[in-house]
Amino acid sequence: MILTGDGILSLLVIKLIFVAVFAGIFGSVLGLGGGTIITPILTLMLGVDINHAIGASLIAVIATSSGAAIAYINDGITNLRIGMFLEVATTIGAITGAFLAGLISSNVLYIIFGLFLLYSALAMLQKKKAEKYDQNRGKALANKMKLNGSYYDKNLEKEVSYHAVHVPAGFGVMYGAGVASGLLGIGSGGFKVMAMDLFMKLPLKVSSATSNFMMGVTAAASAGVYLLRGDIDPQISGPIAIGVLVGATIGTKIMQRMKSKTIRIIFVPVIAYIAIQMILEGLGWKW
Repeated sequence: MILTGDGILSLLVIKLIFVAVFAGIFGSVLGLGGGTIITPILTLMLGVDINHAIGASLIAVIATSSGAAIAYINDGITNLRIGMFLEVATTIGAITGAFLAGLISSNVLYIIFGLFLLYSALAMLQKKKAEKYDQNRGKALANKMKLNGSYYDKNLEKEVSYHAVHVPAGFGVMYGAGVASGLLGIGSGGFKVMAMDLFMKLPLKVSSATSNFMMGVTAAASAGVYLLRGDIDPQISGPIAIGVLVGATIGTKIMQRMKSKTIRIIFVPVIAYIAIQMILEGLGWKW
């Protein structure tokens, strides 16, 4: 632990909860899990050991998923069939990544995945222009697998029906997300949302809600490894879990009232930021 004394410890707990509430809101709205915020803040601002920070981040992802997924499922936004189907790809990818670890330079992969995310961020900005062309393509497989659905949009105040397309492409990107998670030890919420929004043409709210549902499953497996290694510190992870759970509950209410366009405006710069971080990491430069 980096602190001694009850007063200092109490101050840290307050800081952790404050950060976690913000991360929970942010993560539940964008489907990123909150780790994007928590890990850098814990390491760079609060001086927490990187392994403990990652362990706390995984707990945050589980808490975000638990808090947000229940609300989104109850409101019918999460597509459970798509979530479970794509989770197969993520799991296989994670196993592949674990086997590839040590065989391929992680620096090269950081750069590749970073460039791919940058390209995807630009493509997401142009998605609206391509929707008319893509909306009737590649539906057959989705129909056979019953991957279509609808949800009530509280912002639009109407029922929104949607049809998944390009299922193999979405499955492939999700496999890549699993490889990235298993090999590089990074969160893959950005990849999950991107696969569903950009490739499968799902509404962004459905992509975010389904990503929140999926991330808890992935993070739980990773968290077990960190727990066995002793890298999950209860004094750090406890306040983080409480704060994130509160934030995620608030975030679900906010997201349902937001316009999809607003969510996209927030999401794309975040993905670009993560992509640049990954490229710099691969080049050995510090952000």
